[in-house]
Amino acid sequence: MKNLLNVAAIVTLGLFSVQADEGKKVSLNGTGACAKCELKKSDSCQNVVQVKEGDKTTTYYLTGDVSKAFHKNLCSSTAKVHVEGTCTKDGDKLVVAVSKIEAAK
Repeated sequence: MKNLLNVAAIVTLGLFSVQADEGKKVSLNGTGACAKCELKKSDSCQNVVQVKEGDKTTTYYLTGDVSKAFHKNLCSSTAKVHVEGTCTKDGDKLVVAVSKIEAAK
């Protein structure tokens, strides 16, 4: 009986980790910047968007070809941006696989 409970717990935890890895669709409005050049938080250039809610600022690291193509707009300066994509967690970082990024209107 104890082994059956252990197997059930492992299967349940496995299902939760699969759901977490799938990610959540997000639509973010915030300040886009380069993690290396502007924020000094990375050894290589990477787009980020910082979203401020009250006194808290959350940094999302952007990935994918769509984000890379937009990098020229953020490497040497910051800009207000709108980002859509799928958000996952990588350690303590929030990572968005970008499907759309544009200058905010």
